[in-house]
Amino acid sequence: MMNKPNDIQAIAFDLDGTLVDSVPGLTLAAQRMLTDLSLPSVTCDQVKNWVGNGIDVMIQRILKAVGGEQTQLSQAKSAFNHHYDQVIEEGTKLFPGVLSTLQTLKENNYAIALVTNKPREFLPSLLKSLGLAPFFDLVLGGGDVIKLKPHPAPLYQVMASFGLYNDQLLFVGDSKNDITAAKNAQCITVGLTYGYNYGEPIANSHPDYVFDHFADILTLLPCPKIAPTK
Repeated sequence: MMNKPNDIQAIAFDLDGTLVDSVPGLTLAAQRMLTDLSLPSVTCDQVKNWVGNGIDVMIQRILKAVGGEQTQLSQAKSAFNHHYDQVIEEGTKLFPGVLSTLQTLKENNYAIALVTNKPREFLPSLLKSLGLAPFFDLVLGGGDVIKLKPHPAPLYQVMASFGLYNDQLLFVGDSKNDITAAKNAQCITVGLTYGYNYGEPIANSHPDYVFDHFADILTLLPCPKIAPTK
């Protein structure tokens, strides 16, 4: 375990499995998609282990698991997006402590970014419905960056947008994709144990800090924020 970081100026967050439990909505959309394709259904527990590399990869994993054909991928994606648009808000819930923690960070003048592999077209209405939209100074979804996590490109884009060095950005996520992306960008990492990580403990990915509760990230940060030293 590292000592507390001493120059954090911004925090970037993953979305699914970190800020929100999105598995119920993803599962419902997937089940309806599979019904449209006359394929066997899937469960929440299965879908939970397939989240993390973007919706396209998740759909590929679903088709493979139920005996579908990759030739059905285009039809499956179209059906999934249609159904997910209908259920995303009711099927996505905030994890405990998220709103109050983001409020504390905002009040203490930390820059806050969202870095998710979820397609960007789903983000504006979802963030608004959850009450998250006012907290983010930058939102990066699938399609906003040249590469998705675990590639470090999204983290480089955050640092460039905020004008930060790598040791001034803290990245908070729940999967090995999050930790790998942040480590490759040489950012400080927090891994949350309650999220989605393909059934593996997040500690296996060796984040700098491991927390069981979202609000625990505040224990790393001075409030009010210390002025930048660089």
